[in-house]
Amino acid sequence: MVNKILVTGSLGQIGSYLCEDFMKHNMDVVGLDNRSNECVALPKELEKITIMDDIRNKKLDSSLFDDIDAIVHCAAQISVEDSIKNPIYDAENNIIGTINLLQIAAKLPSLKRFVYISSAATYGNPITLPIAESHPQNPSSPYGLSKLAGERYVNIYHTIHKLPTAVIRPFNVYSKRADPKSPYSGVISKFLYCIKENKPPLILGDGKQTRDFIHVNDVVQMIRVVLEKKEAIGETFNCGCGKPITINELADEIIGISGKNLKPIHTKERKGEIKHSYADTRKTKKILKIEPKIELRDGLKELVNTNE
Repeated sequence: MVNKILVTGSLGQIGSYLCEDFMKHNMDVVGLDNRSNECVALPKELEKITIMDDIRNKKLDSSLFDDIDAIVHCAAQISVEDSIKNPIYDAENNIIGTINLLQIAAKLPSLKRFVYISSAATYGNPITLPIAESHPQNPSSPYGLSKLAGERYVNIYHTIHKLPTAVIRPFNVYSKRADPKSPYSGVISKFLYCIKENKPPLILGDGKQTRDFIHVNDVVQMIRVVLEKKEAIGETFNCGCGKPITINELADEIIGISGKNLKPIHTKERKGEIKHSYADTRKTKKILKIEPKIELRDGLKELVNTNE
């Protein structure tokens, strides 16, 4: 059983919900965050359990890792656009920071799991759909490349140092804590912000691109299972619903739920954007024995009501 957990990126979208869930289950949680991608409306309890430091710091306080049973590595530079503007900063965070943690983890004799939160961006433009874990990885951005490099290092530490690792590749995660004003924010939170302000949602390109949206609570569910299941060690899992939706359909759905009379506006397509992406979830169902519990429409209703 995993009892004491270190969560990097504890004030971010996935990390904050994960810490909150662990605390609700009376687990001992330590957070680590440099506040570079802090979410909105965070519970005060998260401040109390979070140490302000950086995963790139080679002199991280060793007491952080006292009696740690598991590490869930969520911290990362997550902006595709920022990775293009500053690939060195992106690599320092997502590659060097991950290696630094792995070096520490390899020296922890009682560590039961090192879970690396990767990204579907490692696949790049898909050759086949849905995207299985075995799909070729050819990222189309420095961000996707740095997350892929992190994966490879995690796998090497599993092979060489017998570190009990697992990799999770989330697709499009959404929650009420995502800041719509942040450059890191996803399309759902941006649409919600526009609608709250009685402004039409802005769609990049023709809106026919498809995405696979998964509620953050379903991501947390997967991480909890991966932490406990021995069959997860050394494996990689997609984290998505496996149900594609176009951005046009997404905008219409959110507008319909809000009940407002708004019509989306189409703007210039983002350079290098992937056209279609959704997960093959068969491996997750087979090994982890779980499926997403929250349907997109129900998740959107929750967010629209929260934003009213």
